[in-house]
Amino acid sequence: MRETVTNWARTVTYDAKEYRRPASLDALRALVSGAAKVRVLGSGHSFNRVADPGPDGVLLSTAGLAPVIEVDTAARTVRVSGGVRYAELARAVHAHGLALPNMASLPHISVAGSVATGTHGSGLANPPLASAVREVELVVADGTTVTIARGDARFDGAVTSLGALGVVIALTLDLEPAFEVEQRVFTELPLEGLEFEAVAGSAYSVSLFTDWRNPGFRQVWVKRRTDRPAVDFPWAAPAAGPMHPVPGMPAVNCTEQLGVAGPWHERLPHFRAEFTPSSGAEIQSEYLVPRAAAVGALSAVDGIRESVAGVLQTCEVRTVAADPQWLSPAHARDSVALHFTWVRDEAAVGPVVRGLEEALEPFEPRPHWGKVFGMPAAVVRGRYERLDDFRALVRDLDPAGKFTNAFVGEVLDG
Repeated sequence: MRETVTNWARTVTYDAKEYRRPASLDALRALVSGAAKVRVLGSGHSFNRVADPGPDGVLLSTAGLAPVIEVDTAARTVRVSGGVRYAELARAVHAHGLALPNMASLPHISVAGSVATGTHGSGLANPPLASAVREVELVVADGTTVTIARGDARFDGAVTSLGALGVVIALTLDLEPAFEVEQRVFTELPLEGLEFEAVAGSAYSVSLFTDWRNPGFRQVWVKRRTDRPAVDFPWAAPAAGPMHPVPGMPAVNCTEQLGVAGPWHERLPHFRAEFTPSSGAEIQSEYLVPRAAAVGALSAVDGIRESVAGVLQTCEVRTVAADPQWLSPAHARDSVALHFTWVRDEAAVGPVVRGLEEALEPFEPRPHWGKVFGMPAAVVRGRYERLDDFRALVRDLDPAGKFTNAFVGEVLDG
C-alpha cells in the first residue's frame, strides 16, 4: 500500500510508488542502485513538485539515518549529514564557539534540501547558504559514493543541483567564530523616495515586509552583529513591541527583538528553533532580480498591488550577494529577493502569480526552485548561462536519469 506523503503546507501530495526511510547507509545504497527512479525529500518545505519522483519512482528520506555533526574547531568546518536541520546544526556548532555566516528565516529546514534549491538568508554581503559548502558527498545512481570538493571543476554545479546528481549523504561547511546579533523592528517605511541600498545595507541582515495593501513596507527587521557599528535607521519609526511578519499573528514564536542581543542562531532566523511549525495554510513564491533593479521591481509590484494584496499574507524583500553555483537564482549577480506568502487557494493565487511574473519580466526574474512559479521553462532556462555545463554533469553522474523527474527534466531539456 502506498503511504500518502505531502509537503509541509499540504499543497502537494507526492505521486510515488513507495516512500522509503532507510536506516543505514548500506540500505540506502542498495535502494538507490536497485531503483529506476529516485527523488529525495528533505523537510518538505518546497511548494512545487521538485521532489516528486513520479508514479513509478521511490521517494526517499535520509531522516532515518543516524545524524552526523562533526565539528573541526581547528579547521573551522563541520561535516553534517544531509537530513540534519539547521536548528540542530546551529546548536551543535555554537556549542564549539563557532557559527554559520548566515541562516534562512526558518531554522527547521534541512541543510541538504536548502542548499540544493538555492535557499538564502539576507544581507548585502551574504550569498546563499550554499556558499558555506566546501564539500558534498553523494550516493550516485550505481550506489557508490562520489565526493566533490571546492576546487573541483564540477563543484559549482554540485551543491545547488536540484537533487539531480544523487543522494546527498553529507556536506562539509565553512564556519567562523561565534558572534552575537541584536534585532530591531521598524514600522511604516515609505516606498516613495526609498533609498534601497542604504536601507538594505544598514545592518548585517535586513528584511522588509509588506502586505501591499498600501504603498511601502509595514515592517523592517534589522539584524546587527554586535561586533559591527551601531545601526542608524532614520527612515522609519521603531516598533513599540515585538512583531510577527504576518499581520495579526502572535509574535511569541518569533526570535527576540527590541535590541536584546543574543547568539547568532537565535537572531538571524525570524522564527525560534523551539517553535515547531505545523502544516502551514499557505503557498509561497519567490523571485530574484538584480539588486540594481530593486526599486524598479518594487514599483512594478506596487503597480499591481491590489490584485497581489487580495491573496497575500505577507511579502518579504531581502538582498542576496552573488554566488558561483551554476543553478543558483543568485548566480553571478547581486540580487534582491521578493518572497510572497500567499493564502492556500491555488485557484485564486495562480492568476496573480502569472500577473506578478509579467510585471517583473523586464527585470529578468529567476524563481526560487522550491516555490510556486508559472514562468515557461524555456524562459527559466535562458536565465542560466551555465546550464549546458550542468547538463553535462548530470549526464556524467547519472547517465540514465535516475534522479531526473518531470520538474528537473523540464529545467534541463524542456
